[in-house]
Amino acid sequence: MNRIYPRLNTAALLSTYILNIIMVSFVACLLVSTTPAKAAGATISEDFTVAWKQFHALAKDSRRAKYRANWVKIGKKFIRTFKRSPRGSYAPKSLYYAGRTYEELGTHSGLKKDFRTAVDYYGRMISNFPRHSWTDDCLFLRAELQRTRLGNNDLAYSDYLTIVHKYPKGDMYKKARNRLDSMDRKDIPKPSAKANRPSGTVVSSKSPKNQRKSGTTTRLQAVRYTSSESYTRVVLDMDEQTPYRYQLLNPNQNANRPHRLYIDLEDTRLGPDVHKKIVIADGILRGIRSAQKDPRTTRVVLDFNSMQEYKIFPLENPFRLVVDVQANEESKSDIPIEEDAVYNKKAHSKPKKYTPPKGSKKMAGELLEQLGLTFRTIMIDAGHGGKDPGAHGHGLREKDVNLHFAKMLAGKLKKAGFRVLYTRDTDVFIPLEERTAMANVKKADMFISVHCNAHRNSKIHGLETYTLNLASNRNAVRVAARENAVSMKRISDLQVILTDLMLNSKMKESRDLATDIHKSALGKLRRRWNVRDQGVREAPFYVLMGAKMPSILIELGYLTNKTEASRLKSDRYLSSIADGIVKGVLQYKKEIERYANL
Repeated sequence: MNRIYPRLNTAALLSTYILNIIMVSFVACLLVSTTPAKAAGATISEDFTVAWKQFHALAKDSRRAKYRANWVKIGKKFIRTFKRSPRGSYAPKSLYYAGRTYEELGTHSGLKKDFRTAVDYYGRMISNFPRHSWTDDCLFLRAELQRTRLGNNDLAYSDYLTIVHKYPKGDMYKKARNRLDSMDRKDIPKPSAKANRPSGTVVSSKSPKNQRKSGTTTRLQAVRYTSSESYTRVVLDMDEQTPYRYQLLNPNQNANRPHRLYIDLEDTRLGPDVHKKIVIADGILRGIRSAQKDPRTTRVVLDFNSMQEYKIFPLENPFRLVVDVQANEESKSDIPIEEDAVYNKKAHSKPKKYTPPKGSKKMAGELLEQLGLTFRTIMIDAGHGGKDPGAHGHGLREKDVNLHFAKMLAGKLKKAGFRVLYTRDTDVFIPLEERTAMANVKKADMFISVHCNAHRNSKIHGLETYTLNLASNRNAVRVAARENAVSMKRISDLQVILTDLMLNSKMKESRDLATDIHKSALGKLRRRWNVRDQGVREAPFYVLMGAKMPSILIELGYLTNKTEASRLKSDRYLSSIADGIVKGVLQYKKEIERYANL
């Protein structure tokens, strides 16, 4: 029996086929829309976990690990994970492992470009997530690459310092501390016989004392102070380093006692030359009392006239404690500054009060003074002096060059209309901490400390200018260690102390001043001499600590370099530096006081 099939035309078949495709696509879309998100694409957590597992698997597979493409593929996965949520919880971990991936790649390839890429990813993580628990790990890994793979010891040193300073409770602290100690030991030259020292070698005028021997007792040798109505610095001198603690006591009205700050020096005896009671009555402190609290503890008490701001910090070689006491803003009095004996009253009368230009706000000049944005008085500090000769080389002593230049600079500043004060105008010894105290007490508007540099390498030369801050490289640490007469390790420890001290210091103003002075001095010198630019740097100098005004330290040149030493003997050369400094000071003054016209 024959079956009869209906005849379908081509158009009908095509329509039916298209309709079926549309229905299948619709059903597929419907299924996708009702499927869990996992089917649509992996989550950030899953992407990171996959890349993490692949990283560790590849690190263990020595056969596959030697192929570059395998590492690059994993690195890209971590970067994609980061880019999906740059501020999400997996972003810092993704950057960390991107760095780890390229570090592993560099280990197998031996190419510096891979290590540099790793350093870059570590750096991104550090800058974007400074508070993450893995940040100190990134800092340490980056430092290790800089030191061992890229030869950048200064950058490595800076990262180790950052860990010690900012992440003392992190798991990388001990490792970073050990690295710093090791690098410091390598930088300190081994002692040799004086006869074997090459010409120009620096010999510190003070050698650091040994740590206190077990069972011995420290002696409080003196209590010194520098005082004014708005600022007082008290210094406790000891013959050895000793533990100490302090506490602020509330006032006792019944006993007529205001706030008192006591400092207990452990394992310390009161020296015979210490005055047990010092009357100050300077507007800040009533007096200072010292006594033997018990056989093992000496107590020093500062009696305040009223509650003030204070800071305490230790200095080394010899060990002493410095207490800075600052009057509160509302209690500060504007007492006229006593004229310095060196100042020439006849030649330089008191500058006229600032008069705002026509059309400006009438109170602009007064406002500038209140904000400390104008200045008239500059204190010049000739570094070292007396029993402290400073560096020496090629027949020159630093203390002599510094003093000669300080007087030359003072003369030029006076001609430019400034009032000039000295920390010293003769060959006398002044402790470093007293120098900025003198500037604070005299209410100087600017502090310029003058020094000459030195280096074991006699080829090193050039001009450099410093401000107070954490040291960013080993050379800055080296210079600070020499000027402070302490070891480089002590400078590393000192950086932690600086955090609190720098909160109220004129850091930005000091950097601006240093930049203007350095640029002008260098430009002046280069008109006639080929002088290397050692730059504007930052380091923790004792002599700048606690300054209430813009403060800089300028290193005129290296006495250990034969050519530069011969220049520093020349008045013509020194005069050019001084002219450049004056020009820089005037430039800074112009930049600051132009705000009066706003």
